[in-house]
Order: sequence, then C-alpha cells, then structure tokens
Amino acid sequence: MSETLGLFNYWMVVVLMMSGLYVVIAQHNLVKKLVGLSLFQTSIFVFYISMGKVDDGFVPIVTEGVSQYSNPLPHVLILTAIVVGVATLSVGLALAVRIRESYGSVEERDLDTADGVEPTEVGDA
Repeated sequence: MSETLGLFNYWMVVVLMMSGLYVVIAQHNLVKKLVGLSLFQTSIFVFYISMGKVDDGFVPIVTEGVSQYSNPLPHVLILTAIVVGVATLSVGLALAVRIRESYGSVEERDLDTADGVEPTEVGDA
C-alpha cells in the first residue's frame, strides 16, 4: 500500500496529462483547448518537481553532518517554465479574443465556415 502511495504524484501526472490531452483533442472551442494545454503543462511541472525530490535530502548549503543534498535546478527550471507558460497562455487568450472580435465565435467549425473551408469530422479522412 505504501508503495502505491509513494507513486501518487506520478499517478496524478498521468491523470492530468491524459485529461489535458483529451480536452485538446476532443473540444472544438479555442478557449477550452487553451485550458487543456494548461492542464497538460501543469502535469509536466508536477512531474519535474516530483523527480527533483530526494528522500532525506537537505537544502544545498554546506553544513557539517549533511551528506545528501537536494538539487534545486529542477525547481528553478519549473519556476521559469511557469512564467513562460503564463505568458504563452496570455498570448493565446489575447488571440482568442481577437478571433472572437473578427469572426464572432471561437468554435473551430464556425471559423472554418467563415473562411470558406469545408468543416470535416474526425472520422472523415
């Protein structure tokens, strides 16, 4: 039982990743797709932070009696990735607003119809 609980973070990564991927593939609304991408990105953040955790690791400051330190690099990289992710999501939402102003909708089928493209279903190939 404790082995399964020890893998809880990784199970959450899989659930978040598959949820985000499903939303990106299944939804036809651009804002919902952005939410799905954000979920997927969050799963990657949790994955990297979980991998960076060292059992019985201490803060990387040299002190007497401490031999095992945690690596701060994954956490620093994730902080940078969060900032980049928020900026990217902001740009995506700004584009969705402009698309809504130009086309009157953020649904892919409506955008295809307005551009004169024949909308296709997933099964049609």
